[in-house]
Amino acid sequence: MAKAKAEKIVRGSGNVFADLGFADADERQTKLRLAFELNRVMGERGMTQAIIGELLGINQPKVSALANYKLDGFSVERLMAFLTQLDRDVEIVVKKKPKSRQAGRITVVAA
Repeated sequence: MAKAKAEKIVRGSGNVFADLGFADADERQTKLRLAFELNRVMGERGMTQAIIGELLGINQPKVSALANYKLDGFSVERLMAFLTQLDRDVEIVVKKKPKSRQAGRITVVAA
């Protein structure tokens, strides 16, 4: 019987896209978090995708794309605009990064 090979466990960075090597990892993570909040709000409303589409000014297939996290056709700005159209405030805070971190980062926090 073959001996089991030991697997090395590596702690993630907190951004799966960065861990997978995507050059636009911060943007992808930001879009994902905004879309997650959009989907939460849309779920709270209990409306059909067609009605949500009318509120957002997009067609039902685009609402479906959002619901399924197919975000290539959406910019960060557009996702933020959708949130404001659904009666949510979007707040952007710029602050100095800690010295312990090499580069600045973008995060989205839902309140």
